[in-house]
Parts: sequence; structure tokens; C-alpha cells
Amino acid sequence: MRKFMMLICLVLFTTLFSVNSAEASGPKRIDGADRYDVAVNVSREGWTTSNTVIITSGAAFADALAASPLAYRLNAPILLTKANGLPLITKNRLQELRASNVIVIGGTASVSERVVSEIRNLGIQVRRISGKDRFEVAANIAKELPAKNIAILANGRAAADSLSIAPYAARNGIPILLTESTTVPAVTSNSLKNRNVSSTYIMGGETSVSRAVYNKMPSPTRIGGSDRFQVATNVVKQLSIHSKKTYITNGHAYADALAGSVLAAKQNAVILLTHSTQLPSTTLDLIKEKGIGEFVVLGGATSVGQNVVNTLSAPMLGKRIAIDPGHGGTDPGAVGNGLQEKDIVFDISKRLENKVTSAGSLPLMTRTTDVYIPLADRVLYAENKGADIFVSIHVNSFTDPGANGTETWYSDKYQSQESKELAEAIQDELVEELGLRDRGVKEGSFVVIRDSKMPSVLVEVAFLSNSEEAKLLASATFREKAAKAIYNGVENYFINK
Repeated sequence: MRKFMMLICLVLFTTLFSVNSAEASGPKRIDGADRYDVAVNVSREGWTTSNTVIITSGAAFADALAASPLAYRLNAPILLTKANGLPLITKNRLQELRASNVIVIGGTASVSERVVSEIRNLGIQVRRISGKDRFEVAANIAKELPAKNIAILANGRAAADSLSIAPYAARNGIPILLTESTTVPAVTSNSLKNRNVSSTYIMGGETSVSRAVYNKMPSPTRIGGSDRFQVATNVVKQLSIHSKKTYITNGHAYADALAGSVLAAKQNAVILLTHSTQLPSTTLDLIKEKGIGEFVVLGGATSVGQNVVNTLSAPMLGKRIAIDPGHGGTDPGAVGNGLQEKDIVFDISKRLENKVTSAGSLPLMTRTTDVYIPLADRVLYAENKGADIFVSIHVNSFTDPGANGTETWYSDKYQSQESKELAEAIQDELVEELGLRDRGVKEGSFVVIRDSKMPSVLVEVAFLSNSEEAKLLASATFREKAAKAIYNGVENYFINK
């Protein structure tokens, strides 16, 4: 009986350990009991203390998002309140932050005077930025920002578009002004004139901001899309935003992200949108294209479900993999047994490229045709593209036709330990998959790995000079195995990071 109980405990421990390990390896989640709690937890990620805090209604999405540029300028977190009472968790956080000033965004219908009194009773000075409606509130927030001849125009009743642009607007001090879909409120037009705005970004498609409104704007540039998810990805594309970090939030229930836009701006991150149970293909494609590898989920499991988290947790997602098919063009590499190295390694590389793409990574091929690329240019290409790792693929040759086996090389010049770990991960998989002699992991000074500043390896799959291994190298099945082994090794390397 004692042995049985010990076995049960071991199973439970192993299960719990596995679950916790899986969670630990996935994206960070900032959640809470409700939107007010989430806002508090967001503030804890970016601020230990803050002289100024922005308070806005947890139900007035437009007010919070239009306030992002002001909050960023003041280095102030955004906390949320109920209309008729300050939540205890928000009150406690104000005290933790040792705030001495609070700016309340919105009129008394959004944030009552009772809330203002509760804040003042904490010994904190309060002032309000309000207006008769959301359009006037946004215009009054814009008055708090330095003069700039550019503005962002978004539908005041479609918060998703404002959410996508908010971190960019905040970092660049650009006001977010609001409009109706088919008419421009007078207060918004006046704000544009008073600020001498000469160019505008129009958020959303023609359903959000009509062509008639677009045509009235000074030098307009539309950032649109087929839906709110694509609009968010087009913000990153059209504005050429480069960020390895992304906040993921529900594109239909974005209360959790109201406070997140300022934190995203503070961390030079972007906000992308998702369905609750599945990551949209447009969002996933952008992650691959931009090589985004660090994710923070805003909200609990109801807003962003475990299936989305699992997708974001894939070890290869967003990685940029430089794949270098050795030789090419006028340089055939090793020649023997009726084969040329350049052809074999290009075929293996293309197979690897497909696997990397399927895994959600961005493959960076140093050559895509039978052409010779100077070695230094291969390294430079990978570096300019921001490759996470560099894998050069070759086949071996020796004067002794009996030489055989597979080996992987690394250099100790840059990223020595990381390169060695990558080489070991690939070598282990090659030996297991191909069944050839294990020639081991070796340190060497090949140009492409010696001069690559990212973790880099050079793989010698097998010997072309060996007649038996040449027969294998001529086989599509063997080449597929080689590509699979290299891919598995790369994946294992990232799993262990």
C-alpha cells in the first residue's frame, strides 16, 4: 500500500511539474479578477512608484485610449474606476504608487465627483480633463500634448482601431482624435485646425471612417484592413514598427487592454488582437514575418484562451532562421560519384525551409537559386535580417574514400556556448535520424560560422567521397531525413532556451 501511495504521489508531482513547466515556457499573462484588477497588475509591470496617475472609467474605452499619449508623456500608469465609486484595489494601488497627482479623464457621467472626492481624501491632488462627449474629451487631451503637425483619427465608437495604434501614438506624442464614421464632429475639426495638422493617419476601413471623412482630412494615410485583426497588423507593417515584444489581447473584449497600451509603449512593444480561442491567421503571419518572439497576454483565460497561449508557446514561433546552402553557381563544392555538393545541400536546405515555415518561423535563405554568394555576404545578410541563428549546410569529402559519418561544427569566436549547444542539438538528431557514424561536434574557423555574431553552426551531413554515403545523398528520402534531423535539432535548441 505504501508503495502504491508513493507511486501516486510521484505521478501527481510529475504531472504538476510538467504543467508548471509548460506554463513557465509560454507567454507571460497579465490578468486579474476583473478589468480593474488587470489595470493594477499592468501598472505593477511598469511602475513601482509614480508621481502622476491617470484615472479613467473602466467602461469608457475611448477615453482611456485617447489618454495613452498623455499618460506616456507623463510616465503615468492608467488605472480604472467605476463611475460611482473607486474600487478598493485601485485605491490601494494609488497609495502603493505614492501618487501625488491624479488626472481624471472624462466627464461626471464617466467618473463621478464621488470618485474625485475619494481620491482627494487620500491626500492626492486631482484635476479633470472632460468634455460634453468622447470627441471633446479626446480634443481636450490633445491640448495637453506638445504641438505636432500630425494626428491620428479613429472612429470614436470602435475602440479596437484606437487600441492598435495607441502604443505608437504614445511613443511619438501623436494625439488620437475621434470621429463619427460618416461625419467629423466640429470639435475634432477645430482641434485639427488649431494644431495646424498637415498629415493624418486614418484608422480602419471605410466602414469605420468613410471615404467622405477621409477626403476631408489633411494628407490622409489610411491604415485599414478587412477586419480589426488585420488593421492591427497593418499598423505594424505600414508604420515599419520593429519590436520583438507583442501584447496580445482579445479583439472583441478589450477592457483588459485599456491600461496596457501605455505599458506597451513604455516597453517599445506593439498590440495585436486575437479571437478568444484562436489566433487569427493575419496575426500569426505578422508574427512570423516580423520575427516576433516575446509575448504578453492581456487578460484571463476567458478573454484569451489556452489554445491561443499554446500557439504562442511554440518554441519556433517568430524565430528567424538563417539557412545557408553551401557553395552554389561557379562553386560546385565537393564533386564525386556523379554528384555535386551545391545541388545536394540546396535540396536539403529547401526542405528545411519548408519545415521552418510550417513551425511559424521565418526562414532566411542565403541563396535561393544556383548562384555563388560570397561568404562574407551570407553572414551580412543574416545579420541585417536579424537572424536568431545561422545554419550552414554542407556535405563532406576526403581523399580516403573510406571516410564516413556526420559531424557539426561551431566557432568559439562569437556566441561560443550557444553555438556549441546548437551544434550538439543538431548533431544528436542527425546521428539518430540518419544512422551514420557519429563524428561528433567540433570547433573550427569556417568563415560563415566564425564571423556570424549569432549562434551559428556548419553541418556536414555525410561524405560525398564515400560511395555508400553518396548513394544515400542521392536519395530524396535521405535528404528529407537530413532536413528533418536539422529541424528537430534547431527546435530542441529553442525548447531548451
